This record gives sequence, C-alpha cells and structure tokens, in this order.
Amino acid sequence: MARIAVVNYDLCHPDKCGTPCIRFCPINKTKPYKAIELSTEKQGKPIIYEDKCIACGICVKKCPFDAIRIVNLPSEMEERLIHRFGINGFKLYGLPIPVKDRIVGILGPNGAGKTTAMRILSGFIEPNFGVLEKQLGKEEVLSRFRGTQLYEYFEKLYSGKLKVIHKVQYIESLQQYLKHGTVEEWLRKYDERGVFKDVVENLKMHSMISKDVRALSGGELQKLAVAVALERSSDVYIFDEPTAFLDIGERLNLLRALDELKPRQSYILVVDHDIMFLDYVADLIVIVYGIPGVYGYFSNPYAAKTGIDNYLRGFLPAENMKIRDEAITFRFHDARNEVNILNEAEMISWSQIHKKLGAFELFVEEGEIKKGEVIGIIGPNGIGKTTFIRILAGELKPDTGYVTSSLLNVSYKPQYLNVDALKCEVIEECIRNENKEALTEDSWLYTEVIKRMGIDRILKKDVRTLSGGELQKLCVALALIREADVYLLDEPSSHIDVEDQLSVARVVRRIARLRKVPIFVVDHNTLLIDYAVDRMMVFVGTPGVRGFGRTPTSVSQAFNTFLREVGVTVRRDPDTGRPRINKPGSYLDRLQKLSGAYFYTSH
Repeated sequence: MARIAVVNYDLCHPDKCGTPCIRFCPINKTKPYKAIELSTEKQGKPIIYEDKCIACGICVKKCPFDAIRIVNLPSEMEERLIHRFGINGFKLYGLPIPVKDRIVGILGPNGAGKTTAMRILSGFIEPNFGVLEKQLGKEEVLSRFRGTQLYEYFEKLYSGKLKVIHKVQYIESLQQYLKHGTVEEWLRKYDERGVFKDVVENLKMHSMISKDVRALSGGELQKLAVAVALERSSDVYIFDEPTAFLDIGERLNLLRALDELKPRQSYILVVDHDIMFLDYVADLIVIVYGIPGVYGYFSNPYAAKTGIDNYLRGFLPAENMKIRDEAITFRFHDARNEVNILNEAEMISWSQIHKKLGAFELFVEEGEIKKGEVIGIIGPNGIGKTTFIRILAGELKPDTGYVTSSLLNVSYKPQYLNVDALKCEVIEECIRNENKEALTEDSWLYTEVIKRMGIDRILKKDVRTLSGGELQKLCVALALIREADVYLLDEPSSHIDVEDQLSVARVVRRIARLRKVPIFVVDHNTLLIDYAVDRMMVFVGTPGVRGFGRTPTSVSQAFNTFLREVGVTVRRDPDTGRPRINKPGSYLDRLQKLSGAYFYTSH
C-alpha cells in the first residue's frame, strides 16, 4: 500500500493552531521516531513522513484549516509515478501518450495535473519521478522511460528533433507579449504553413482582423492564440483549454478549423472541459482521475466515444478503476416530467422589450417562467443575453416594455467576478454573511449546495488565493443559498471542469425544485445547459449591433433554431443520452438537415 500525505502550506498556520497535528499524532508519542514534525525547510510548518505515517487520520481531523490530506493507494501505482512537487506535494502518475497523426483529447478535473503533464510533454518541466534530493538529468530521465511507449517521444524531444507549439491555458498571460500591431499583422508574421486565409475563414476572424491586439476581448484573444498555433510549422501541437471564453458558435467554428487545418503527421494534444468538443475533434481520449491537489492519474488511451462514455459511467475498464459513485446520464428533454411545472402559475412574465445601449439594440419577445423551472439562454457573445439578465435583475430599465419581477427579491450571479465585491476574507465568512444555515452540516443547503459543489473542502481558504474555478463555484453557491424569488446565473460554468459543471447543473435543478423558484442560466457550455434546464431562449442577430431574444420554448426546438443558424446537426447518443455533433456531410448530417431536425431527440 502506497501512502500520499499532502499538506497545503497556503492553508497551514501553525502559529494560530498550536500544531494539534503534531501533538495528537500517536506515532510521535509511542515510537522512537516522529511521523510529523516542524520543518526548517518549510519555514516552521509541519512535515509528514509518509514511510512512518500509519494513516490513522487524526492529524486530518485535528487540523482546523483543512490543510492535510492523507490517501492510501495501491503500491503498483508508484511504478507509474512521473513527478512530485516537493515534500508533501502533489503527485502525478503517468502521462498521455502522443500518437502521430492523431488528436489525443485529455479529459479530467481541475487540479489533477493536466497542465503539468502538458508542460512535461512540452519540455518546460523535466520529470523528477519522485526524486526530490537532486535534479535528474535528461539522460537519467530517458533511462527511466526506456522500454515504454514514451521513450521514443522524449528521446526526440530532448535531442531537439521535435519542435513544440503550446497554446497555454491562461491566455490572459499573452497580453504582456502583445505590445503593438493588428491581428492581421500578427497572423501574417507567424504564417509558416501558408494557411492565413483558411484560418481567418474557419475561425470567422473577419470582424477582428484590423483590431489592435491590445484591445482584444477574451474570446478574440483565444481565437488569435489558436490561429497563430495552427499557422506555425511544428511537430507537436498542444492546445490547453482552447474553448475558454468562446461562445457556442465560436466553438463550432474552432471544431471546423482544427478538423480541416490540423497539420498532418504531427502529434496533437487537446485539453478541454467541453465533452461535445472533445468527442468531435479527438481520435483518442485519455481520462485523468484522482483527488485534485493530491494526486492525478492518467488512464490508458480509449477511442473517443468509448473514453467519454466510460468517463460518464464512472468506470474505466482497462484500469478496473471506479472514478465516480454514480453514472452521469442525460435526460431526453421531450420526455421530461419530473415536476408539474406547466401546472404552476407563472412567477415572472415580461412583455416585448426594447433596449438601446449606445450603438447596440436589443429586442426580446414576450414570455414567462414558471415556479420551479430552469430556463437556459444561449447565443453568441455580444448579442444581448447579459443585457436581458440585467433587465430582469432590475439593474437596467427597458426603453419600452416591462418585467413583472421588478418588485421581487433577485439573486444575481454576474458574468464577471470581482473578489472585492464579496466583502469577506475567508470562504466560510462569505457563506455566513449570506446564509448561516448553509454552514450547518445537517441542513439541506449544506448538503445540496456547499457539499455537492465541493466548497466544504475549502471553507478556510482566503478568497484572494482562489483559482478561477474555485471563485466561480463560490459565487454560484453564494447566489443559490440566498433567500430570493428568482435566481439569475450568468455563465456559471466559466473556468470549471466537467465534474463541477455537472455538480452546478444538479444544484441549480435541485434549488429550483426544492424552493419552487424560477432560475435563468446564461451559458456557452452545452453540457451544463442541456443537463440542467427545462426550457430555453435563443438569442440571434448581429453581435454588437442588434440582438433578438426568442420567447422560451422546448429545449429541442430552441437547440434546433440555434443549430440551424450555425449549420450544424446534433444527435443523441443512444446509451448515455449525451448530445453529439455529426460530421459535416455524413449520412446523419444530411438526413437531419433534410428533415429539418438539426437537434435529434428520440432514442
């Protein structure tokens, strides 16, 4: 049995707690050696010796800051150890195996080592195989890979025979390199493959081609980063979360671009949280599982459909590993009858709405939402979705029309998050300020929101140290635990992984049902929208110029309207019910377009 003891030193404060982890450790009292002691290397903070620890769990329970995690794993897993981040740090097991002329998709939770693995495959990090006393040289690294499928790849990488293009995860960091020039100048500068026109056409970059790179939005910056990567001539292409900041239509454009412009005879790896995107673009899928921040394990490669289906079922047959307690299945929307929503009286209604903001005009058809109902809102960026939400929230007044919710208590989770607006320092304090009941372990709010979304594990964390995904989950939870008559969530899936997207979807649905309140969800992630909502609104028009919001309708009809606009057909997987994009020109694609069923819903 292998043991992992991880201490989050950002949460550990021995001067405040008096080190109960050391004082109550039974090994420290009964044996001639210590399992836990203060370390000068860690600036007076506790260090746990895994070879002496008996995994009694006392230190985990005694730590008031939830800084300690101890996990037992099968001993054979240690044979696949690739990298460790210091004593009591995160452990990475295995790596995805690049395959020439195949796109390998990486799917798994945040904090499980995906980006670390990409940096190792890029050559930015040299793996230490758990050896912390010295830095291994490249020859020693190669000797440890000898006899494995990764040896040939790393031998070429370290000998300079592989050129790597790595589209990084956090594109905001690119701003420091974009000092001047237009998008066109940057694209022409890096067009080593002569695909400038094809990239602009496939990614629909015409409207931004003359923009100064310093004035690009998040979505535009993402498209520029992907475009430049596709233009470069290289042997290895790594795309880390290429769909971030992109709306549904832009993600479909990205699918076409990668499908048509991917370099031949190259290694391509794509890390993303959008299952529909990976299902379409990837030939092989590698699943990452483990405990975020503690360890991550890369599975063997599966065929794309098989890998995603195994992930949703929560069981990996090649590893004989259960990664989730329950399977994830999608509902066929036309057959939904969980609650008698349509028999409930309407909770909110609105007339035809018109709002002009500068050069942009928004028109919305009249509609209503029932008690206990979740309505999803989809459409491209800059089309007026957030403006409509702000009108419902009472932040904006329509030029013409009215909303009956103007006097209701509204809980609003905005699109752009601001830590300063939380007015608290620690997560536990933030929750207490909104609703004390949510911190009571036997309350339904604690069970259905705080625990289900994993916030119970980071209650002691400083809000200024939160990752983008953690901050997003916190703000969604704070919005949902408030007492309100209507809930408005703008892009709740931003920066969070598939597991958390599904957790958010479940929580949204449960809150709507249990409290019998209406909830609006604006999002670009089809998985969350499809899993959580009962009806949908589609926004169409010309981004930045004019937007039209359709009245709420059935999910299948709304998706059909939207997919017809973008010229894409989607079918349902017969086993899991998950939506899957049809290949353009395929038999199903032609058949569905001919029948007008762009979103196919039946078994």
